[in-house]
Amino acid sequence: IPAYTGMTGFKSAFSLVELSIVLVILGLLVGGVLSGQSLIRAAELRSVSTDYQRFVAATYSFRDKYFALPGDMTNATSFWPTAAGNGNGDGNLNNAPAVSVAGEIYGFWQQLALAGLVEGTYSGLSGSATGFHSIIGTNVPRSKVSNAGWSSVYWGQVDIVSTQLFEGSYTNNLVFGAASSLSITDSGAIKVEDAWNMDTKLDDGLPGQGKVRVYENFSACHNAGTSTTVALAASARYTLTSTAGAACHLVFNM
Repeated sequence: IPAYTGMTGFKSAFSLVELSIVLVILGLLVGGVLSGQSLIRAAELRSVSTDYQRFVAATYSFRDKYFALPGDMTNATSFWPTAAGNGNGDGNLNNAPAVSVAGEIYGFWQQLALAGLVEGTYSGLSGSATGFHSIIGTNVPRSKVSNAGWSSVYWGQVDIVSTQLFEGSYTNNLVFGAASSLSITDSGAIKVEDAWNMDTKLDDGLPGQGKVRVYENFSACHNAGTSTTVALAASARYTLTSTAGAACHLVFNM
């Protein structure tokens, strides 16, 4: 529709049809971007389950070939001179005794990689902050989920007085979560609904029981709270109404 501009004559402008077409195109572009982001996030979340199953399969393959648990292997340096150290063979993935030294929970990843059973290169050494210091991409694997990774750890039998873990038997575990400055990868990395979804697909959908759990002291992730006098593992449920962001991590019992 021509627009009159006074002495200079007429100036062309967009018609309503043209504006409608532009708006439709913009809507499609925005919808495509949002849809693409949703698909990328879904793929990232699926990778958590895939990684867990892959790591467990690699651990079984390692044990079948070398008759030992990776990291706990007493003669690792005989097979791989570059290995950070040997384990004590007790079947438990023990923590590093000090900072920046070999520990079974870090040798676990290094030896799996040296055996060609997982991708990556790992130092086999604890970080510099504490003996429990996991550094994503350096001594533990990186997840496809942003700022998240994997750690291995041994807890054994946890009794009712713990305010960090739900009561129960844990033994050796894989922990998925965001990096912590003073610990393993046990900070929140995913939303409550995502944690529930993975727990339900792989286990029982309960945060305090089964082979997939979360920390008891992650109050934003479940409704159980923290107690040293009452066993809450059986009654804990994911807080699916939560609007919190990355409130959960996951503990996979091996």
